[in-house]
Amino acid sequence: MSNNPFARMPEAAVFQVTSHDIAEGLPLPPQHYSGMSGVEGGQDLSPHLRWTGAPEGTQSFAVTAYDPDAPTGSGLWHWAVINIPASVTELPTGAGDEQGSGLPQGAQQLPNDLRLERFIGAAPPAGHGPHRYYFVVHALDVPTIGVDAKATPALLGFTMQSHTLGRAVLVATGERK
Repeated sequence: MSNNPFARMPEAAVFQVTSHDIAEGLPLPPQHYSGMSGVEGGQDLSPHLRWTGAPEGTQSFAVTAYDPDAPTGSGLWHWAVINIPASVTELPTGAGDEQGSGLPQGAQQLPNDLRLERFIGAAPPAGHGPHRYYFVVHALDVPTIGVDAKATPALLGFTMQSHTLGRAVLVATGERK
């Protein structure tokens, strides 16, 4: 079995996601940790994300942030945003605050695994080793994904399976010694 949590999902086209704030394979800066994590500077600040090359036929996007290494048996969903219009290709730093102030009109944050409708920063347990944080932009073939406003990110993932045209993945790391 692959170490990639998306390996068991249906295949999809690959497109690109980049960020001013985080980089592939590198540690998350402190501001992207949870304010409750014990990391100095933790602010629960969602990172800037910009994507390019989405597949033809994309009608909307969803963005998720997931830690498959959380000691829960099922990982931990840090963020889920749905119904991002196909014309949008970037979210600013901090878009995932409690008000969703950086999200485009029509986009909606689902409750994360802490049941908060916002981004929660990294919070790996001290001494647990490195964690991977998957920031994924999902290109969808529908203008709205049609899940309830209180749906879990896991249900969103299930619902997106038959609507995903492409995936752009950026994996950053986090660890507390």
